[in-house]
Amino acid sequence: MAIGNHSAVTEFFLVGLSQYPELQLSLFILCLVMYLIILLGNSFLIIISILDSRFHTPMYFFLGNLSFLDICYTSSFIPSVLLTIRAERKSISFIGCALQMGISLSLGSTECVLLAMMAYDRYVAICNPLRYTIIMNRILCGLMATWSWIMGSLIALVQTTMTTVLPFCGNNVIDHLTCEILALLKLVCSDITINVLVMTVGSIVFLMIPLLFIVISYVFILSSILRINSAEGRKKAFSTCSAHLTVVILFYGSALFMYMKPKSKDTKTSDEIIGMSYGVVSPMLNPIIYSLRNKEVKGAVKKVLRKHLHSAFIAILIVQATGILSRKL
Repeated sequence: MAIGNHSAVTEFFLVGLSQYPELQLSLFILCLVMYLIILLGNSFLIIISILDSRFHTPMYFFLGNLSFLDICYTSSFIPSVLLTIRAERKSISFIGCALQMGISLSLGSTECVLLAMMAYDRYVAICNPLRYTIIMNRILCGLMATWSWIMGSLIALVQTTMTTVLPFCGNNVIDHLTCEILALLKLVCSDITINVLVMTVGSIVFLMIPLLFIVISYVFILSSILRINSAEGRKKAFSTCSAHLTVVILFYGSALFMYMKPKSKDTKTSDEIIGMSYGVVSPMLNPIIYSLRNKEVKGAVKKVLRKHLHSAFIAILIVQATGILSRKL
C-alpha cells in the first residue's frame, strides 16, 4: 500500500445533516447547551467525590472516573462540531480527524469496560456486603480503573492506525458531523475486510462481553435482593444499583444500535441522530440520573446550593452596605 496515497487527502469535509440548513442554528444552540450541562454536571460530581468524605468509597471513585471520562469524551468532538456548524468551510485536517477519531474510540471503549467494573462493584456491595471494604480496596479499584483506560486506549490505537494508513484517493467528504470511523471507512478505495474484522472483534470485546458481564452481575444482584426479607431493605438495596442500571441501559442501547446493526451503503440521518445521542445525551444525563436516584448526592447538591446561595446573599449585603457607606462619606 503506497504511502504516497496520503498526499491525496490532507483534509476532510464534514457534511452531516447539511441537508437541513434551517436546523443549523438550532443544532448549534442545542449542542452548546448540552455541552455546558455536561461540563457543569460531571465537574460537580468529581468535585463532591473528592471534597466530601462521605463519597470516598469505591462506587464514587468509579463514578468520578466516569464523569471525568464523559467530560474528556464530549470535549474531543463537541467543540469541533460547534465550529463546523457555524463555519462556511466545514473542514478538518487529516491529523485532526485522526486524533478526534482515536480519542473518541478510546474513551468510548473505556466507558464500556468501566461500566462493567462498576457493575462488579455493585455486585460485591449487594451480594457480599460484609467483605465489601476488604474486596474493593484502593489497590483493586485503582487497578480496575487503570486497566479500563489502558484497554480502551489500545483498541483505539489499533483501529485508528489501521484506518489512517489506508488510501482515500481524494475522496474526502464525510457524511457525518464528526470523524466517526464507520463514516470514514466508506471513503477508503481499497479492501477493508481486515478493518471490518478488527472492528467486529472490538465490538464483541468492548460491547458484548462487558454487557454480558453486567447482565450476569445483575442476575446475582436481583437474586440477592429478592432474598431480603423486608420491603424497606429490598428498596434500599435496589436504590444503590438503579442509577448505574439506568446509565447502562441508556449507554448500551445507543451504542449497540450504532455499532452492531447492519449498515447501509449511505449514512442515514437516523445514524447521525443516534450518534449524537450516543455521544452527547448519555454524558449529559449521567450526573442527572445519579443525582436524582441517590439520596447522598441529592443531599450534597442541596448542601452546596445552600452554601453558595448563603455566600451570594452575604456578598450582596456587603456590596449594598459598602455602597451606602460610600454615598454617606
